[in-house]
Amino acid sequence: MGTRRAAALSKQPTEHPYIVRVKRVCGGRPIIKGTRISVRHVAELHKSGDTVDEILKAHPHLTAAAVYDAISYYLDHQKQIEREIAENRLETLMKKTDLKMGKRGFLHFAG
Repeated sequence: MGTRRAAALSKQPTEHPYIVRVKRVCGGRPIIKGTRISVRHVAELHKSGDTVDEILKAHPHLTAAAVYDAISYYLDHQKQIEREIAENRLETLMKKTDLKMGKRGFLHFAG
């Protein structure tokens, strides 16, 4: 089986037409179909006050429909996506991986 076909088989659609889960992309978390842009990323931009037009300027390969669908997915699955956002905060990742920040702002492993 070809690589392209295997990847297509691992794609899981969601109830949102532009949002899929792909086993080996972004840890299987929801992404915009055909991209590696996660719903979490779009939700973070949206929550920080970015408009859809601003998100499209930052990611010109996306369509407005896909961005609105990602926001809609976030609203429908807010608890799950908020958990992903919390898990990906720097403080959480530092604790999880035992990273420390030095006086000059560089990250290094403790020990």
